[in-house]
Amino acid sequence: MLPVLNVVTSSSPSVSRDWLGSWRSSTLAWWIPLAGLPAGLLAPVPLRAAVWSVALLWMGLACILNSRRCGRTHCRYTGPYYLSMIVPVLVIGFVVRSDGILPWIILGTGIVAGGKLIWWATERAWGRFS
Repeated sequence: MLPVLNVVTSSSPSVSRDWLGSWRSSTLAWWIPLAGLPAGLLAPVPLRAAVWSVALLWMGLACILNSRRCGRTHCRYTGPYYLSMIVPVLVIGFVVRSDGILPWIILGTGIVAGGKLIWWATERAWGRFS
């Protein structure tokens, strides 16, 4: 039996309410805070951990709100994922106090790659909107 695809036309209410459909809202909700990750690498560790935590909180809440707004499938999963990634940021920043840049680069790469993997896998499995 063939899988059922969730096909949504561009005139669908879900598409029109999706913040990813507008470059302005997408930039504000995800690209600006995402830019805070590499920019935060230039800051001292406590400030870096704070910048990254705020960026992840911002993106996580934007995902959750977008999921409720339009039903975007991956947002249901990336929102909690970004919020949960605040924990390792705080651990590396304040418990382990890793002053080296390599653990931060590895963590940042993992955060971004994990978000992209969740995006790809969930929308491939269940469609763009659900």
